[in-house]
Amino acid sequence: MTKQQMKFSFLIVTLLIYSFGYAQKSEINASKKVRISSIISLFKQKNIDDISTIVNYPLKRENPIPDIKNPKEFKQRFREVFDQTLVDLIAHSKPEQWTEVGWRGIMLDNGIVWIDSDNGKITAINYQSTVEKKLRQALIHQQKEHVHSSLKPFKNPVYRLKTETYLIRIDKLTNGNYRYASWKIGKKENAPPDLILNTGKVDFEGSGGNHVITFKNGIYTYKIYRNIIGEKNAPDITLIVEKNNRRILRQDGTLIAD
Repeated sequence: MTKQQMKFSFLIVTLLIYSFGYAQKSEINASKKVRISSIISLFKQKNIDDISTIVNYPLKRENPIPDIKNPKEFKQRFREVFDQTLVDLIAHSKPEQWTEVGWRGIMLDNGIVWIDSDNGKITAINYQSTVEKKLRQALIHQQKEHVHSSLKPFKNPVYRLKTETYLIRIDKLTNGNYRYASWKIGKKENAPPDLILNTGKVDFEGSGGNHVITFKNGIYTYKIYRNIIGEKNAPDITLIVEKNNRRILRQDGTLIAD
């Protein structure tokens, strides 16, 4: 699998959660090896019904592909995610190819599949089939057709979210910067944005995947905090606006699913 198969959004919700701290690799005990062998066996049998019961939902997919929310949806979309290449990779893997990496769980090879250490449930699939690649490009094209003309040029969609008073869209541009576009609640993305900022930078906070994307606008600073790992009731997103380094606005937000 190449890096091109794992774009920014998908990396945030998968690799950035799990890819730090490989130095903490440890020997897998006998009970965990049994769970791994069971997973290998299920993929050898292509037992989709039983595989659907050992997934930690939602199973994240690369934005803007919708996450897989439950066993029924997993079974419907199984072949979309698990092409023959991936099925064979798991089915023919050896227990010694699976490595425990601290609290992050157990990974196959260099993290193409992750399971949790306690229950052996699949927590992440860092692989993109040909079907998913085509689906993702179609969804990105669809988004570009529905946004305002000023927002059509972008490389990857990152986040779409709502706060109490704003609709916000974050995209990654071809130059590596991030773009912030916002509208007052009630407006749609095909309307001219009330604000566009094009020079956003991302900073990661620790090894859990939490991060902040910061945008400067003269004396104003706009910060989008993405809360991936935190307290149970932590918001998906927090918007903070500062004027001369003094906070003037804070609003929690929710991600918009396509």
